[in-house]
Amino acid sequence: MTKLLVEVYARKDCSLCKLPKGCALCKQAKDIIDRVCTEIPFQFREVDIDLNDDLFRRYNSDIPTIFINGKKVFKFKVDENEFRKKVRKELIKAGLMKLWNKKQHYS
Repeated sequence: MTKLLVEVYARKDCSLCKLPKGCALCKQAKDIIDRVCTEIPFQFREVDIDLNDDLFRRYNSDIPTIFINGKKVFKFKVDENEFRKKVRKELIKAGLMKLWNKKQHYS
């Protein structure tokens, strides 16, 4: 099975929310991603946009932004059922590409 990469672009210190423990939207997104990860295995990475000027300019007002294998799939809120569907779809697509490549190799 091919492992997917799910990334959350956010800020470690989210001053937009004014919450001492960070952004409520970021926490909700990560909680949903954690729940789905227990069912469907994938790699997870948090990207701190404050560490890169270009990322900060691009995503500062759009956090959290969630990517699956480099494709933007959510901004701000994550719908758990939709996220699960998108992860499964990417897994199926990756598996089909792997089979296609094997078929081409042996033809």
